[in-house]
Amino acid sequence: MQHTVVMTGASRGIGRIAAEHILRRSPHVHLVVVTRGSSGARLAAELSAGGHTVSHVSADLGSLGSVQSAAAEIRERLERGGLPLLRGFVGNAGMQYTNALTKGPDGFESTFTVNVLANHLFVRLLQDRFVAPARIVITASDTHFGDFRHNMGMVPGPAWKSPEVLARPGAFPKPDTAVGGRTAYSTSKLATIYLVHEYARRLPAGIDSVAYNPGFVPGTGLARNAGPISRFAMRRVLPVMTLTPFATSRDAAGRYLADVVLGTTKAPTGSYVDRTYAARSSEESYDPQREGELWDTAERFTAAYAA
Repeated sequence: MQHTVVMTGASRGIGRIAAEHILRRSPHVHLVVVTRGSSGARLAAELSAGGHTVSHVSADLGSLGSVQSAAAEIRERLERGGLPLLRGFVGNAGMQYTNALTKGPDGFESTFTVNVLANHLFVRLLQDRFVAPARIVITASDTHFGDFRHNMGMVPGPAWKSPEVLARPGAFPKPDTAVGGRTAYSTSKLATIYLVHEYARRLPAGIDSVAYNPGFVPGTGLARNAGPISRFAMRRVLPVMTLTPFATSRDAAGRYLADVVLGTTKAPTGSYVDRTYAARSSEESYDPQREGELWDTAERFTAAYAA
């Protein structure tokens, strides 16, 4: 039966590869790609090659108002029959800034907005439109472990604080530096796992939520806001590491993401999938008190857009 999967972050990197795999392996999927600006029509046309069904919705994930508008458009299309039953949401878009001071139009720090609040608002606005069995997949990161084994010292570990503080610019030491920006990133990915645990508790039976870790994937667009030296290293130097066990190629990471979305990788709701299998995330990532506090804060910060 034909069904809809909504996906952010499908225009490049592992998301683009995952989208191609999803369409090739599941011909009944109508993929709705959420993109920024005018690139959506071109992306949808490219992914539609070969007879696949792809449409697009425009959204700036750094703006909660824009996310609201995109979700409202998807809802309207579902309700009038312009889209088949909704059975999937893939929150793959992610952002890492060179500081922890970048602020979006809603006043929240931009890393937290894109990586946490935008996904949460999409899930909450589409929640009652999902038809079981359905799966929500949010791309996480093993940077949330905060140890050398998982990120080789390239990204500082998360520095958890009250979600009220984390959502605002300047939450970390040296917020005007790349270290501050990377700390904001790893902390936002820890927050992602917390929310996945809450979705598993709160969403109706049959709507599963899974956090997916692609591992270290050089050559993606994640560092597009970094300086020229960092961008050069990510694109030209670090990709060599995919020949070692310490990194994952874009092709492999995209294929693994598709496996999670399509259910090929078995993972019960609330799982953390480390590339190809459900695994245990960091000890810090299992904290019901933090999870509840983050849920309450995310609900409050997005309430004006979720009415």
